[in-house]
Amino acid sequence: MQTDYHNHLERGTLTLDYLKEFTNTAAKKGIEEFGISEHAYHFYQTKNILSNPWVEERRYYDMADYLQLFQEAWNQDIPVKMSIEMDYTPGKHAEMKKFMEAYPFDYVIGSIHWVEDFGIDLAEFRKEWDRRDTYYVYKKYFDQVVTLAESDLFDIIGHLDLVKIFKYVPEDESFLLEQYERATTALANSKTCVEISTAGLRKPVRELYPDKRLLQMCFNKGVPIVLSSDAHVPEHVGADFDQAIKLAQSVGYTKIMTFSKGERLEKDLG
Repeated sequence: MQTDYHNHLERGTLTLDYLKEFTNTAAKKGIEEFGISEHAYHFYQTKNILSNPWVEERRYYDMADYLQLFQEAWNQDIPVKMSIEMDYTPGKHAEMKKFMEAYPFDYVIGSIHWVEDFGIDLAEFRKEWDRRDTYYVYKKYFDQVVTLAESDLFDIIGHLDLVKIFKYVPEDESFLLEQYERATTALANSKTCVEISTAGLRKPVRELYPDKRLLQMCFNKGVPIVLSSDAHVPEHVGADFDQAIKLAQSVGYTKIMTFSKGERLEKDLG
């Protein structure tokens, strides 16, 4: 079983023809379970959850159109899961819960892209890394991983160590491992699965998410996994899954989690 649960239509259109480019690629690559998880900040219905100048320039979708797209796909028996990737926003648990419960998502991904006013993975903010304390950013990032897990709102946490995207990494390994330790403990006490994402191979860091040491801690503590490409174009669907599977197996995983309308079932990885 292979899954690809983290994918985006934002560079194209919310149309059946464009969606089919993704699902057709998934089928050709033997991916049995495929889902679209558009960024929640694009939708007018999330304005009360996350709002800043960068986001507001990119808020142009309505959830009614998103729902209609999936309904059209299901009417034609196109196998696609409906999801959303929500920016985890501290202090907005009630608002996030209300939004997520309002729609028939198969699963929900929670991701951390913002540390206070700092868009950690955005090209527009990259120079900020040279002006900020890397240790402070990492501490605050993993603070959010912990509270995301403790909220128990999300089925999957996206790209668990996205914070390394531009290769700014604390030199003190003991500090880094401390962040991994507390993050994985919180995840183990939640329903949240971790995705092994191949997107990092296409980013400046040129590594899978998460780091092998971090994934090993996940396995040791019984945190389930899924596979994801975080494709923003059809050709990236299922990209480099051989490497993702190899990493998963190297730390001991033999199963992955699958989702359907909030229900979960573990299946053999491969």
